[in-house]
Amino acid sequence: MTISAVVWDVDDTLFDYTTADRQGMRKHLVAEGLFDGYGSAEAALARWREVTDQQWARFAAGERGFQDQRRDRVRVFLGGQGLTDDEADAWFQRYIRHYEAAWSLFPDVLPALEALSASHRHAVLSNSSLTVQEHKLRTLGIRDRFEAVLCAAELGVSKPEPGAFRAACEALALPPHEVAYVGDHPEIDGRGAAEAGLVSVWIDRGGAAGQPAGEAVVHDAVHRITTLAELPALVRADTRFGAPSTFG
Repeated sequence: MTISAVVWDVDDTLFDYTTADRQGMRKHLVAEGLFDGYGSAEAALARWREVTDQQWARFAAGERGFQDQRRDRVRVFLGGQGLTDDEADAWFQRYIRHYEAAWSLFPDVLPALEALSASHRHAVLSNSSLTVQEHKLRTLGIRDRFEAVLCAAELGVSKPEPGAFRAACEALALPPHEVAYVGDHPEIDGRGAAEAGLVSVWIDRGGAAGQPAGEAVVHDAVHRITTLAELPALVRADTRFGAPSTFG
């Protein structure tokens, strides 16, 4: 059985979101004079990450719209200040300027895309919005590598729901078993893609965050790699069919 296409997550898979977010927020908080209230830069950054994860989960669950979750992140982070929508938007846009200045691809991205450019079709499936990810991919110089870009805000369904992954397969007019999905989150990407019937590849850049081998397993059908340099051989060999799990 042949893998004909690779569908990619964006943030922390292709794009080094974590580093850009930390660097951008650090500069933003300095500019806003907000470090003093947290005791340390690390405490402020940890709080921003906590608030972001909480509000993003509400968006993914369909409780809040994409712009609403941005405003909620600002309001919660600033301690529930009664900011208007315009004030919250302006605060977030000031952060975005610092964040975008720190954007970069992981160094293994272009070699992997180039290695698979002639043999596989490529698309993107993200839990963000099309406006955000189209802009990001164009700024990073890789938008033309993908024939389709699909995002949760427009699809109306988010990963790990099977409908999100199947929408990507439908956009490529391919059955799920001919599509590999590559993402950085073991549950949202790894388990979600596997349970939707795709060839699931978890890019675990942190080495399962130091977890014991048994704790790294999220699904028997998920292939774990630690660098995209491993991806071309994996999708060409179709190791999903008959090969042992790559966790461990």
